Amino acid sequence: MIKVLFFARLQEETRKNSLEIEKAGVTIDQLKQWLEEEHGLSSLDHTMAAVNEEYADGSEVLEEGDTVALIPPVSGG
Repeated sequence: MIKVLFFARLQEETRKNSLEIEKAGVTIDQLKQWLEEEHGLSSLDHTMAAVNEEYADGSEVLEEGDTVALIPPVSGG
């Protein structure tokens, strides 16, 4: 199982704080694409990802038990 944590607008879009899925062996980029298609999320192209509390790039392969945090860009003032 992979646990995906959602932040900011992603929580609003999914109406969830997290999701547990069977996706071990896919890359971060593949996970983002799957989430866009299966959960109707808007583009995740500029969304940062952290795996087990360490920032990761799109080519990192997810392993069983990983926790992925998806952090969209935010603006403030």
